[in-house]
Amino acid sequence: MKTLNKNNFAAFASMLLVCASLLLTSCDNFLNQDIPQGILSEDQISDPEYIDQLVISAYAVFISSEDINSSFSMWNFDVRSDDAYKGGNGTSDGDVFHQLEISQGILTTNWNINDMWVRLYNSLSRVNAAINALNKIDDSYALKNQRLAEMYFLRAYGHFLLKRLYKNIPFVVKADLTQQDYNELSNTAYTNDEGWQVIINDLEFSYNNLPDTQADKGRPTKAAAAALMAKTYLYKAYRQDDATSHRVTEINSGDLQKVVEFTDPAIYSAGNYALEPDFHNNFRPEPQYENGVESIWAMQYSMNDGTKNGNLNWSYGLIVPNIPGVTDGGCDFYKPSQNLVNAFHTDDSGLPVENFNQKDFNAATDNADPRLWLTIGIPGFPYMFNANYMMAKTQTWSRSNGLYGYNVTLKHNVDPDTEYLIKGAWWGSPMNRIVLRYADVLLMRAEALAQLGRGDEAIALVNQLRVRAAASTSMLNGYDIDYGAKIRVKPYSDNNDALARVKRERRLELAMESERFFDLVRWGEAESVINRYYAEEADNCAIYTAAHFTADKNEYLPIPYEQIAASNGHYQQNIGGW
Repeated sequence: MKTLNKNNFAAFASMLLVCASLLLTSCDNFLNQDIPQGILSEDQISDPEYIDQLVISAYAVFISSEDINSSFSMWNFDVRSDDAYKGGNGTSDGDVFHQLEISQGILTTNWNINDMWVRLYNSLSRVNAAINALNKIDDSYALKNQRLAEMYFLRAYGHFLLKRLYKNIPFVVKADLTQQDYNELSNTAYTNDEGWQVIINDLEFSYNNLPDTQADKGRPTKAAAAALMAKTYLYKAYRQDDATSHRVTEINSGDLQKVVEFTDPAIYSAGNYALEPDFHNNFRPEPQYENGVESIWAMQYSMNDGTKNGNLNWSYGLIVPNIPGVTDGGCDFYKPSQNLVNAFHTDDSGLPVENFNQKDFNAATDNADPRLWLTIGIPGFPYMFNANYMMAKTQTWSRSNGLYGYNVTLKHNVDPDTEYLIKGAWWGSPMNRIVLRYADVLLMRAEALAQLGRGDEAIALVNQLRVRAAASTSMLNGYDIDYGAKIRVKPYSDNNDALARVKRERRLELAMESERFFDLVRWGEAESVINRYYAEEADNCAIYTAAHFTADKNEYLPIPYEQIAASNGHYQQNIGGW
């Protein structure tokens, strides 16, 4: 039987069209195309090796169905947050993402709105194809429940991504949908709260049937199911069930207690998950750092695996800067904002500076959390810790000639002097993309505890991350002497303002990992934070002079026009006057 290791995670991507022709898959109508009516033989239905190939193809689609403009990492959509500028060579370069960035001019007919919808539902169709096949095999297949648990996890993950983007979505939880079932799917069959519960129901089966460890690193473990369940409960806790708004109307303590339950350290220690000793280890392409102790579940990429181009990560292909003669063709998208740089500013004692955006961070005079230099490349410092590429305020580091500033994200890029940067149609690398990491589990637990009035426990968890940050300086040796960096960070000594501190730490720890915008929406703070950001950033980035975030509209994407038109009246548009 074939296994799912780093080298063959996407090896069965080529099977997807074959699978579609063999099975009545569950969501291909979202492409507005005819659904193939194929028949499996009884021998195929009962063949464990064939079934496992379908399972592997369901994993592979979460790589093969995304692309640079519709990355399942969601970086394309994180440009709506205060963490990042769109980047590129100007506002017309990826104009539909420019519209998202300034919250203006977004149309239900925009290609990117529909493209992400289609790609994610195509992914779910492959998962349901595998579930349907697994349900037909008898219980003599010893791994049946475990493989089903893996597929339920993938189905929950796909629905989770869709729900954060569009809020009101059709759920495809019947693996053998008929044509009549397709025609009757609705995107308002569940309230917002009920929709999150649908995702949780899949994850409960996964949690109860997945092992603590997996030999194949691409497969989820019990801890992965727990982490995604905790995340779903955290979103569910911030109730947004008012049909006329996206306001948070309640923070549900029962859901928060579930977050605490599924972030219990015992769940993760059973799978040997913990914090990496150095923060930067999570964002390195070298094999010895991939699938480290902090990586609970990650998309697996590889090189030199026997295939023509390897199983490379192309989803970040637009983010590479355009260094002449080195990364020619780099598109320079997803640039860290000045607001985010400022957020890392610390005082002389190493604690965060309040009102940090009253003046821009100055590396020559100001202290900063070391995670600044591990997250963001800024002028005056080496790009990817390589002194051969000193960043400066030049066109090399800004295709837009400074419109989007000169900062570059480091978490998504690799040192161009290594074998890990590979040129294809775009730039790719074999670096895994961590979907769930242990630091996020600690932060989710801290947030739930803070909301439940247990601030001392919440701050203790935050301090674990701050202590780890202080020790994360292996890549920054000489930065103080050579470049004048003033590295300062320390843990808190009291539990004052616990919730605010948790939220701030979440931004610093997960910066440029595409969590920020969704956090702001979840907290009900998107309008106030983003409009303040627009006003403060107008001097740094002129595009924001016309920007404005409209509450009860811009929190979610509109339902694509193409999907509503094809739904026979079963889909309703999100509120907001789209």
